[in-house]
Amino acid sequence: MNMKIAVLPGDGIGPEITAEAVRVLKALDLKFEFEEAPIGGAGYRALGHPLPESTLELARASDAILFGAVGDFSLDNLPRELRPEQAILGIRRALNLFANFRPAMVYPELVNASSLKPEVVAGLDLLIVRELTGDIYFGQPRGVQVLENGEREGFDTMRYKESEIRRVAQVAFEAARKRGRKLCSVDKSNVLETMQLWREIMIEVGKEYPDVELSHMYVDNAAMQLAYRPKQFDVIVTGNMFGDILSDEASMLTGSIGMLPSASLNEKNFGLYEPIHGSAPDIAGKGIANPLATILSAAMMLRYSLDQSAAADRIEGAVKQVLAQGYRTGDIAEPGRKTVGTREMGDAVVAAL
Repeated sequence: MNMKIAVLPGDGIGPEITAEAVRVLKALDLKFEFEEAPIGGAGYRALGHPLPESTLELARASDAILFGAVGDFSLDNLPRELRPEQAILGIRRALNLFANFRPAMVYPELVNASSLKPEVVAGLDLLIVRELTGDIYFGQPRGVQVLENGEREGFDTMRYKESEIRRVAQVAFEAARKRGRKLCSVDKSNVLETMQLWREIMIEVGKEYPDVELSHMYVDNAAMQLAYRPKQFDVIVTGNMFGDILSDEASMLTGSIGMLPSASLNEKNFGLYEPIHGSAPDIAGKGIANPLATILSAAMMLRYSLDQSAAADRIEGAVKQVLAQGYRTGDIAEPGRKTVGTREMGDAVVAAL
């Protein structure tokens, strides 16, 4: 039976990079059915909304989602609910994609691309599990109000229910069990009541996983430790806002945000797979974007949602091979090294397969 993939290219470089990931998937000896739909700025321009109902219905009817990027500066003056970025928040909420996996791995060939010393990042292989549908991004009440003295006040609310913490904790412990059996929970429990509950629940769930070593770290220290001694971490689990910040910091340890995939999963392992970078409108249409993060996201899709680990291994091995052969897009090239474009990098991965 065919595996149905919803392809949501989105804006900017999204169409270019998802096209290469689809080419790579088609090069495998598996049966896929691909169907494309607009989202983000493309969704607004086509159907008047960043997350059209038809796009959401396609996503629900598919086995997994391959996502490009959303963001279109020309639409920034729209009401907030119609801006392209609302599409990704909306689809996460609608499909209950609460667990975000963001791996950060340094390939030997790219160790000099990192801004940190090679000895600090060589061999780095960590996973950040970010809770994705709660916290300050979704908490109510929120807004801007005018006080009695006429001064404006903005407010957002950090909220987590016990059940929300418990389910992402279980996902993180299971992930750690399959890796190095070390899990670091990052919070700010010394000053935030929400994070105090977070830590209490993590400790409770940890008792169900005696084979996994659980540690705790305040988020400010975690940010420092990622830059100072990142290889001490195996799996990190944290809330939505802290995870947003720390995963972007971790991405820069690898040398380029263009190399990092991600997965956003629900309780049934249905997922949305996307590169962690944005739509990069400044280079859209130039054929120079790095498609490897999207190709690696497709590998994660095979592993986590489609039960095709062997095929995922093949794609990841092909990416390692093309890097070893010296293929580089501009974002990962050393000064003076010849670079290839988006299509050429896709060609190389397909050839390696």
